Amino acid sequence: MASSTTPLLTDHRRDPDSEDAARDQSPATPSGPSKLREILLFVWALLASAGVLILAVWVSHKQQTSFGKPADKRNLIFMVSDGMGPASLSLTRSFRQHTEGLEYGDVLTLDKHFWGTSRTRSSSSLVTDSAAGATAFSCALKSYNGAISMLPGYTPCGTVLEAAKKAGYTTGLVVTTDITDATPACFASHVNYRLQQDEIALQEIGQGPLNRVVDLMLGGGRCHFLPNTTEGGCRQDDIDVIELAQKEYGWNYVGDRSTFDEFEEGKKEVPLPMLGLFAPTDIPFELDRRTMNDQYPSLSEMARTALRALEKATESSDKGFFLMIEGSRIDHAGHGNDPSAQVREVLEYDKAFKAVLDFLDESKTEGVLVATSDHETGGLSVARRKRNMPP
Repeated sequence: MASSTTPLLTDHRRDPDSEDAARDQSPATPSGPSKLREILLFVWALLASAGVLILAVWVSHKQQTSFGKPADKRNLIFMVSDGMGPASLSLTRSFRQHTEGLEYGDVLTLDKHFWGTSRTRSSSSLVTDSAAGATAFSCALKSYNGAISMLPGYTPCGTVLEAAKKAGYTTGLVVTTDITDATPACFASHVNYRLQQDEIALQEIGQGPLNRVVDLMLGGGRCHFLPNTTEGGCRQDDIDVIELAQKEYGWNYVGDRSTFDEFEEGKKEVPLPMLGLFAPTDIPFELDRRTMNDQYPSLSEMARTALRALEKATESSDKGFFLMIEGSRIDHAGHGNDPSAQVREVLEYDKAFKAVLDFLDESKTEGVLVATSDHETGGLSVARRKRNMPP
């Protein structure tokens, strides 16, 4: 605020004597060329200022319209570590350091990309299950435990995979559990409850209101695709879903390791749509899979094969692909309170995670990896028990 002795306005009232004195002391008014020069300088300064302003606005507009503008063709890989929490990572990190003789500062690939945590409750419980968790991922909406892309009131919600397919993207699902289990089901089907796996299988091959929305499925769960009259079938009806998929919806099918190896090693291209079911139910825990003469593909092997297949299928397209990869059995090891199995599942997921990062680094197409967990399973804690202390 100005002081009371400081005039806020100039007094424009004229005193003749003071005006004459001021006139005598002031320089002569410029005239002729000098006057013209001042006018030209003023006009030049005005035009220069206007030019700078226009340039600044143009640069700002270019930045707003081009900075961060995504490429026309993009790939999105979404990874889910089902049932994995901070304690799972901590135990696995320490297990790996111990068994491989690594320094304590050595970390998992996942550790290098850890950005934060999420709240994972469902609409019906403080503790979510995989179905409600995956519905939240796929539909971006909360729902009740057991829901397969259904909202409370049993209203289906559109999924990100369905939206990608509608937009012209090629789509895929890779899991180590049944391909009809909660997480993959939530991206390509809609049923009231997760145990309706017979119906989920039919919708996944294309027998639904949106027809076929998936181009590649690799995982376990063959029994849900075989009729109850066939050995190995666990459906409640006599529908041969594999045969239906091939004859009615154009699927190619593979169910053995040797054929998969030809795809995985690049000896053959994967023809899409491709349905790969490599186990009657879940693919065995990684701990057990390695002792079974590798008759089942691992998560990282399926992930690499899927990435190459989808990249090849979209190389001539102006659209990329959407792929969901789930480390499914981290959750099952947690439910079984089996830390030995769990650390191997997390290590294999970490291996698949690195495979995706390597693919993105090498790919000529812009790509994004999003990875998260749906919940933590088993109440795992990493603690120290002192000797001679009660449990």
